[in-house]
This record gives sequence, C-alpha cells and structure tokens, in this order.
Amino acid sequence: MNKENVSFKWAFKKFIWPRKKIISIGLILILFRSLSGLVLPYASKNLIDEVIPSNNFQDLLLLIGLVTAAIAVQAVSSFFLTKILSVEAQHLISLLRSEVQKKLLKLPIRFFDNNKSGALVSRVMSDVEGVRNIVGTGLVQLIGGTITAIVAMFFLIKINALMTLFTLVPVALFAFIALKAFAKIRPIFKDRGKINAEVTGRLTETLNGVRVIKGFNAENQESLVFEKGVEKLFLNVKKSLTATAIMTSSSTFLLGLASVGIMGIGGYFMMGGTMTTGEFLSFTLFLGFMIAPIVQMSNIGSQLTEAMAGLDRTQELMAMEEEDNPEIRTKFLENVHGDIVFDGVHFEYEEEKEVLSNINFEAKRGSVTALVGSSGSGKTTISGLAASFLTPSKGKVTVDGVDLSEVNLDSFRKQLGVVLQDDFLYEGTIRENILFPRPNASETELLEAVAGAYVNEFTDRFENGLDTVIGERGVKLSGGQKQRISIARALLANPRVLVLDEATSNLDTESESFIQKSLQELMKDRTTFVIAHRLSTIQKADQILVIEQGEIVEKGKHQELLDLKGRYFDLFTYQSRI
Repeated sequence: MNKENVSFKWAFKKFIWPRKKIISIGLILILFRSLSGLVLPYASKNLIDEVIPSNNFQDLLLLIGLVTAAIAVQAVSSFFLTKILSVEAQHLISLLRSEVQKKLLKLPIRFFDNNKSGALVSRVMSDVEGVRNIVGTGLVQLIGGTITAIVAMFFLIKINALMTLFTLVPVALFAFIALKAFAKIRPIFKDRGKINAEVTGRLTETLNGVRVIKGFNAENQESLVFEKGVEKLFLNVKKSLTATAIMTSSSTFLLGLASVGIMGIGGYFMMGGTMTTGEFLSFTLFLGFMIAPIVQMSNIGSQLTEAMAGLDRTQELMAMEEEDNPEIRTKFLENVHGDIVFDGVHFEYEEEKEVLSNINFEAKRGSVTALVGSSGSGKTTISGLAASFLTPSKGKVTVDGVDLSEVNLDSFRKQLGVVLQDDFLYEGTIRENILFPRPNASETELLEAVAGAYVNEFTDRFENGLDTVIGERGVKLSGGQKQRISIARALLANPRVLVLDEATSNLDTESESFIQKSLQELMKDRTTFVIAHRLSTIQKADQILVIEQGEIVEKGKHQELLDLKGRYFDLFTYQSRI
C-alpha cells in the first residue's frame, strides 16, 4: 500500500468519519443549493417556448416566483453551508494543532536534537491547515459538484443526446489531464511543506541569535542564507503554478471547443427545425451547470491535493513512536528511593559511532556523583541517561533495581529535577517561572524555594519583585540570576533524583558562594548527578567519575583521586594554577 493511500485512509478515519453527521448535513445543503440552481435553465425553456408565445401573464408571474424561490433556497443553503462546515473545519484545525503539539512533546529528546524548532513550529501551525479543505466546504463541494454535473447531464441527454455526447469528449479529456496534473502536484506540495519548514526554522534561529549575528557583523550573511531558502520556496511554487496553468489553459481550450461545437450543432438543428430556441438556450444553461462544477473541481482538487500533502507530513509525525511507549514501558514507580546503577552501558547517537562504552557504576540513594572530564567526553550523555532523556544502546540503567527503559516515564519524572547549563525560562514573571514544576504550590513553599536559591537577593531590588517580567528566555536577567531561578524551580519541585549540568557555570564569585550553600540544601538526601568544570565545587561529592572518550578512566573521592596523580590530579592542578 503506497503512502498516499495510507494518508487518505488515516485522514478518512481521523477526520471525515467521526464527522459524518455534519458532513451529511453539508451534502444535503449543497444538493439543495445545486438542484435549486437547475431551476433557471429549466424555466428558461418554458419562458421562451411556452409562456412568451401564449402571452399568459399569470404563467409568467408563476415562473418568476419559482425562479425567485430557487434563488432564495440557493442563498440560504450557501449561508448555512459556509457557517456549519467552515466553522467546524476551523474548530478541527485548532484541535489538530493541539494534538500535534501534544504528540511532539511525547517524542524522544533525540528527535528534537535532529530537527529545528522553527521547522517543528511550521508542522504544528501550517501543515494541519489543509484539513479545512477536507472537512470544510472543499470535499462537500467536490461531491456536490459531481452530483450536480450528473443531474445536469441527465437533462442534457433528454434535450439532445448527440450534442451531449459531443461535449463529453473534451470534458473527459480535461478530466484525464487534471488527474495527471494532481499526481504531479502532490509531491510538489509535500516538498513545499518541508522547504517552508526549513525557511521558517532558519528565520526562528536568526531571530533568537540576533545578538550573536550583530556581534559578528553577520547580518548580510544571514540575509543571503534566508534569500536562498526563499528562492528555493519560489521555485517550488513556480512548479505547482506551471501544473495549475496547464489545467487552466486546457480547460479554457477544450471547454471552449465544446462551446463552439454546440453553437454549430445547435444552429444546424434549429435551422432544420428539430430544436427550438428555448431548448437551445436551456441546453446551453444546463451545459454551464455541468461544466462549472468540473472546472470548480479542478480548483478544489488542487486544494485537496495540497491538504493531503500537508496531512502526509502530519500523519508521518503522528505515527512516530512515542518516548513513553506504553507497550514497552509497563512498570510504574510509586515511590522513588533513588538507587541508580549503570550496568555495562553503551550509547551511540549514530550507528557504529559509540559515545559511551561499558559504563559501570552505582549511585546510592542520597549520594552525590560528580562527572568530570574534557569537553565532549560523554558527561552530559551519562546525565541524560540517568534522567531518562536517552536510552542505552546496550546494557541498562536501573532505578531501585528496575530497568529504566521499562519504566513509565511519567512515574519517574515526577521525582526528577534538572538544572541545566542553559536552563530554559519562559517569557513571563519570575514567579511564574519558579512555579513551573508545581503551579499549585503554596506561597510559603514558593518563598522557601526563593530564599533557598537566594533569588530574593536580587528580586528585592526590583520594583515588582517576583512579579517582574523577564523577557523571552530571561533576556532581561544576568546569567547568574537566571541560574538561581532555575535552582529555585528545582527546590520547589522537591525531586528524589537531581541532575545539575554546569549549574554554577554562569555565576560570578559572589553569586556562586550564595548558590553553593543552596545547592548543598538542594542535594541533601537526593541522588544527585553533578557535571562541573569547576572542580572546586565537587570536592565533597561521594564519588567522582572521570570520563574521557566515553569511558570511566578514574573513580573515587576527591582526595583518593588526587593521591592517584592521574587525569583528575592533572585537571585539578591545572585549574588551581588559573
């Protein structure tokens, strides 16, 4: 089964079938609208062939009343068609965006490492918009237009079968060209979604890194990169416009030929006395009602093709395996004590490129394990495995004797706290950022966390205190202030397992002295993993692991490692001289 069929079946099951009632109402409305439109060509024949020759004003008024009623039905049905289906389509877009965002957050960290945030934003906001053409008026108009064309063709055959046959030849040829064009356009639309996501992603990165760009005078360089992306997008649009132009021009030519043929054949029949003027006028109007939906179908077909291309990408994302797979992660941890063991752990980000090799150690409940080593040695990867952000390629990480790869992540992460080197802060107030892990925490608990991380040392100087707005990613704060907010957040979360990744890296000497005290309080009775370049901050750790090239080369307490006069001794001695 090809991908297109899979996507269509997914879209039908996900969007169309659950809304079959409202779509059925839409179909009924569009049939009312379409069939009421057929009253005009039928009435025209009666007007010319019967009412006018008889000079019967009563019949004329009756005919006008019938046509007026038909127009009113068209107007009312069009209004309710748009109101019901368009509103439902927009509602579905909002639901689908929420669902895709929810799915994204359930995907593994590795997925986000390989995809730009701006590109993912495009997938949430843009790719799902095409669903309005499936649940909205697009699909219903396609079905309704088909029915209208069939009914109109029935009347055409009744008036003159030969003329009808003549018109069907160019119409069939146009339909064939349109189907071929749609097959070509769909991959173009799918590529457009990818290109658009890339361009959006790059623009998002540019705006986030505007200080670095200005600092290196790289505005022109970034503009050139963006221009290339926009040019690539333009060339993609150009391809689809070419295919659309082929459809439009072929419809103009072929359907124009049909009109010329009708003039000739109709004129011949009228001159021969086998067709009345009213029948010819009626035939011409009915022909318009048959051809108009077909031409409209080509436009709707383009919209549906674009919609399915976007939904192809959405379906691919929705089909991805979630990080917390309920079929694999079946074990729930009610109370985490915090005994963590690495047993023969290997890890690779890319196949056959190991980052960690045969890592073995035990972090006992309430202990502090420090990870040191040169940049890129594998320290952050080990902490990521302990935090369940990553899963070993070989071996296992256990928590309280349970393999972490089989543990329900929600049950474990409720007991997990992290403070990262570049910790994330939302645009909002300091209070909102600290309350992030526990929005319903009491004011007393909040203030204890604030005091414990010495956040009040700087918020007391702010006019709005904890209600100070910090800007996007905390841009209005210093590195040390942001880090203290992150530590206050971890204190409020009150976790059993704690990961500190360069938690004091952004602090000046005064701030670090404040934080070292709060960290001692934070780490008390919690299993803690500390990654630190400043070795002076980890001298009291229960065990220090020296990591080099993905392996543990030394293990022990601070003094024990100094006595070894190995790699740790070299690192400590070097830092002491600085």
